[in-house]
Amino acid sequence: MCTGKCARFIGVVLYPLALISIICNIMLFFPDWETKYAKEEREGAGPRITEQAKYMSGVIGGGVMVLIPAIHIHLTGKQGCCGNRCGMFLSIAFAAVGVVGALYSFSVSVVGLVNGPTCMYERLPLPLWGTPFTNLSESYLKNPEIWDLCLEPKNVVEFNVGLFSTLLVAASLELILCAFQMVNGLFGCICGTYIDNHSRWCCAH
Repeated sequence: MCTGKCARFIGVVLYPLALISIICNIMLFFPDWETKYAKEEREGAGPRITEQAKYMSGVIGGGVMVLIPAIHIHLTGKQGCCGNRCGMFLSIAFAAVGVVGALYSFSVSVVGLVNGPTCMYERLPLPLWGTPFTNLSESYLKNPEIWDLCLEPKNVVEFNVGLFSTLLVAASLELILCAFQMVNGLFGCICGTYIDNHSRWCCAH
């Protein structure tokens, strides 16, 4: 496949991945589909939202830092719109930004999965808000039977695991695609983009 078509394909695939990352990160602020927990924390009631959600890695890293490069990468493959060596060279830099953003989202998602959610859990003499799965000898992910330790928000463990796992997968795909575009951009910069059958390699013109 020519470098121009590769760039267009990568750009198109990155769009929904960035959108998924943004949506998942925003959803993490509303466990049990409730707004009251974010409101309570904002009013100083203590931690109610999982810490890693506040890093905004899905919005900033896997979202904006991938979406902007995706636009340029997509346009790079279009004839008459950055479809040249200069555009391919710039796409390498944009793709590098996407790699950094994807790595940020990936790293925070891993920590979010390992540490578990912030929730109200049983602790004598009174229930306490915190992260009950952080210092366990064995990962809570391997022991679904202890997920009921979280009393509130309802089903917060499943909620967080599902969203952070989705962020992790999205970030992994973004990382692979952006890294591939860096290689693709290098080839395009050296050899040209080859837009279609009627337009041979740019380096031949």
